[in-house]
Amino acid sequence: MLYHETIKVPEDRVGVIVGRNGKVKRRVEELTNVKIEVNSEGTVTITAPENSEDPVLAWKARDIIRAMARGFSPKNAFSLIDDDMLLVVISLREVVGASQSQMKRVAGRIIGENGRTRRVIEQTTETKISVYGKTVSIIGMNPGLDYARRAIDMLIAGAPHSAVYSRLEKMRRDMNRQRAELWEDTDL
Repeated sequence: MLYHETIKVPEDRVGVIVGRNGKVKRRVEELTNVKIEVNSEGTVTITAPENSEDPVLAWKARDIIRAMARGFSPKNAFSLIDDDMLLVVISLREVVGASQSQMKRVAGRIIGENGRTRRVIEQTTETKISVYGKTVSIIGMNPGLDYARRAIDMLIAGAPHSAVYSRLEKMRRDMNRQRAELWEDTDL
């Protein structure tokens, strides 16, 4: 089955998706065995051949392009090639409405002073977060991805930063406990 999808990306992100001398675009094509066409208006077309060994790779190409379009660096977007890594995009418009001032306020709460809140969430949950335009995007693996999503939802709902930080610490302890239990159960 031939996979063909067209994605609209912000014009100011086209350069990131293509890369210097087409390097990033070529790397996505090599990693995922797809053909990518990008025009200057921000239309990206992804086509996978019918004889593709792994049809999931076309979806990975789509997610990598979406991640770069949502503000991630190519390096962070390429982490999505790993089967355990996922991309979540949260639309601020759907959550807080069309008010520009509300979207700006919520984005500011998520970023925090000098990027502190975003950095704390990223480090605690082992994820990458991008606040771009009217969206907040997260790249990571579960359970960290789920915990980052919960922390961002708390900030959107207006929870105090201190409450979010203490909740993140509890989530971090849970993650570490789950890891320890996983290793206890294995016989090496």
